[in-house]
Amino acid sequence: MGKTGISVSIAACLLACAAQAQTSVYRWVDKDGKVHFSSEAPPPDASNVTEKRMGGGGVAEGQLPYATQQAMKSNPVTLYVSNACGDFCSQGRALLTNRGIPYTERNAEANPADAEKLKELIGALQVPVLVVGTKPMKGFAEGTWHAALDSAGYPRTKLPGQLGPRAPESTAQEPSAPK
Repeated sequence: MGKTGISVSIAACLLACAAQAQTSVYRWVDKDGKVHFSSEAPPPDASNVTEKRMGGGGVAEGQLPYATQQAMKSNPVTLYVSNACGDFCSQGRALLTNRGIPYTERNAEANPADAEKLKELIGALQVPVLVVGTKPMKGFAEGTWHAALDSAGYPRTKLPGQLGPRAPESTAQEPSAPK
């Protein structure tokens, strides 16, 4: 089996293991051009970093209630955070997880592209920001977030074992991104 086959096998194993408990799986390239997969955050000098967030025991999208699938298609949910966001980001994640809302998390501090998108959305680098469909909401406000998710058709409670966040499409880390 070649290097690519081994890397794919390692990635598949890591992803399968990650499905057992909520965790992140990182992929990065070191200074020598070597690709790594790990459940631990990569070193600061790593490049081409991606993070896949996994939830425990999850329910596949096709197994979600029809209403949730429709809400996901018409009003996808994105949560913008930073490394130093603290309790407000934690409370936001908990609200989404407790409701079983499939969401994508973006780190505006770790990824310049996410920072730029956040600036486009709200005109500032302020977190947390919840985006339901095309509607951004600045700061954590439980009632406002619940109302937006309700109007988008998301359920109030999650299915047993349902996944929390969806994996980001790409979250390349850059040390100089603002908070």
